[in-house]
Amino acid sequence: MAISSGTSGAAASPVRAALVSNYIDFTGSTNDWRQQYLPDLMEKEAEIYGNRSISGFLAQVSAEEAMSADRVVWSEQGRLHLTYTLSCENTVGGGEGDTSDNLFTIIKDMDGNAPAAGNHGVRLGDTVVITQANATIKGYVSVVSTTTNSITVLPYGAADCDAAGLTDDATAEAFRIMVYGSERAKGTNGRATANKPSFKSHSNKPIILKDMYEVSGSDAAQIGWVEVSGEEGQNGYYWYMKAEAETRTRFSDYLEMSMVEAERALTGSTIDDATGGLGDGSGDAGPGTEGLFSAITSRGHVATGVTGVNAATDLAEFDAMLAKFDANGAIEENMLFVDRATALAIDDMLASMNSYGAGGTSYGVFNNSEDMALNLGFSGMRRGSYDFYKTDWKYLNDKGTRGGLNDTVNAIRGVVVPAGVSSVYDEVLGKNMKRPFLHVRYRASQTESRKMKTWVTGSVGATTSDLDAMEMHYLSERCLVVQGANNFMLLK
Repeated sequence: MAISSGTSGAAASPVRAALVSNYIDFTGSTNDWRQQYLPDLMEKEAEIYGNRSISGFLAQVSAEEAMSADRVVWSEQGRLHLTYTLSCENTVGGGEGDTSDNLFTIIKDMDGNAPAAGNHGVRLGDTVVITQANATIKGYVSVVSTTTNSITVLPYGAADCDAAGLTDDATAEAFRIMVYGSERAKGTNGRATANKPSFKSHSNKPIILKDMYEVSGSDAAQIGWVEVSGEEGQNGYYWYMKAEAETRTRFSDYLEMSMVEAERALTGSTIDDATGGLGDGSGDAGPGTEGLFSAITSRGHVATGVTGVNAATDLAEFDAMLAKFDANGAIEENMLFVDRATALAIDDMLASMNSYGAGGTSYGVFNNSEDMALNLGFSGMRRGSYDFYKTDWKYLNDKGTRGGLNDTVNAIRGVVVPAGVSSVYDEVLGKNMKRPFLHVRYRASQTESRKMKTWVTGSVGATTSDLDAMEMHYLSERCLVVQGANNFMLLK
C-alpha cells in the first residue's frame, strides 16, 4: 500500500530564519500566498473622480408631470403683429391696375415662413411702413391680390415708391413691411376680410428606456476585502452592492441624457421594425423623441460666436443674442448653462469691463482686501433689460460625456434657457395651462407609474424564479416638452 501526503503552501521552519515558505504573499500566483512582510491594507476604495453622476440639469430648470397617452400635443401662440419681407416688382407693370414702382410681393413672414397665395395678413386699407437698406416710407395698401401675394402700396409722401425714396432692387427679400393701422373713407363699409389668430401645434412622444444588473447567488453571499461606496451613500464589503448602485446611477443619468440628446427618426430612417420594433420612422409613431438640443436646433436659435470657437464671449455677441430675444418672447431672466472654456471666457469678458481690470485687483461687486481671496469668477450679469445667471454644466465638462466631444468642430458649448413659465393650450386637457418652458412627461396611470420603475427577479432575496441569481431591472417611459423653443439658444 502506498501512502502519499499533500504539501502545504506555508511550512513551519525549525530554525530562526525568514524563509519564503513562512509568510503569506498577497501578490504571488494562485495558491502562493508567501512573502516576508504583511502589507498595510487600505480597505476604503478611493473616490478619485468625485461625484461621477452628471444629472441635475433638468432638476434645476424643469418640472415633471404624468401623462397617459402615446404622445403629448400642445399649441403655441403665433405673433400678434404683422411683419413681412418683400420683393419689388420693378420690371413688371400692372396686374390689377398696379404700377411697377408700387407693386410688391410678400415673400416670408417674420419667422421665415412663406405664406400660401393670398393667405397673408396684409389687407386693403392698411397703413404700413416699408423699409429698405437706406430708406423708409409710409404708405397705404390700395390693392391686395386674391390669387397671389402681390400688394400695391401708395406712399403718403410722393407720387410713387421710387419718388418717395425706395430704389428698384431685384434682390429677393430686399424690403420689410410692417402694418401699423388702417384708414377708411367716410360712409364706407367695414373690412371685407378678417385676420384670424394663428398658432403652431407641436407634439412629442415618449421613449422606453431599460437597463438591468445581474449577480449570482454565490457572489451576493461573498464578502470582499475592499470597502466600496456609491454616489447615493451605499457602502459595505459586498461588491455587488457597488455594481448595482453604479448601474442605477448610470441609468438615472441616461434618463436625463436622453431628454437632452434624443432625436426623432426622419422618414426613411433604417431604424424600423426590422431592427428592434421601434417604428417605421414616420411621424409620431416612428422611433426616437425630440430632446432639448434637437428642439432648439429646429425651433430655436443657434449661436456660433464671432470667433467661431466660443459663443457669448464678448459684448458684441451678447448684444446679438439680445436682439434675437427681443424679436421673440423677450423673457427677462435667462440661465446660461455652459462648459468650462465658455464660463472662463465670460468671466474674462466681464473682468475686462471693469475700469480697474488692468491692475487685476478690483472687479466685481465687492471690495478686495489682503485678508480675502480674490474672486475671479462671476455668477451673472445684466445687459440691457436682460439678466443672465451663469452655471457650469457638468455634462459639458465631464470627459465621459459631452466634455469628451468638445474638441470637435461645432461642439456644444452651452445653452440659454429662459426662466419662468409659459401659457399654452393643452389639446389633451382642452384648456390653457401654465407650464415651465421645460418639463418632463412620464407615462403613468392610477395603477401603473413608469417614471422610474424597478423590480427584482431570481432566487436571491425575494424568490420569483429558479434562477440562482438576482436580476435588478430598471425601466422608464418619458419625453421632454420644450415650450417656446424660440426663447432658447444653443451656443456652439
